[in-house]
Amino acid sequence: MIERMETGARMSKIVKHNGVAYLCGQVGSGETVADQTRDCISRVEGLLAQAGSSPERMLQAIIWLSDMKDFAEMNAVWDAWVPEGHAPARACGEAALARPELKVEIIVTAACD
Repeated sequence: MIERMETGARMSKIVKHNGVAYLCGQVGSGETVADQTRDCISRVEGLLAQAGSSPERMLQAIIWLSDMKDFAEMNAVWDAWVPEGHAPARACGEAALARPELKVEIIVTAACD
């Protein structure tokens, strides 16, 4: 069974299937990459909880930065957040994001109930 949560015309914020939760990309607000990363992470945590999951159950994370020069700043926030011993498989790359003020987008897949 496929369960879609917070579904709109364009996308669902969460899709659950066979014990896996797929989250839509999360962007954050704030002036700096660190601020936006913290906000993204907060949104990811909320969606994981809604899906019956948690950061400890993350399987994969894909992170897009508008500029790879911000890699270290984003990683400082990410590394402080990821539960020790529970780092997901992860990729990070540079991409033009949906709006010019966006600096980071995080996409997570996690095991769920």
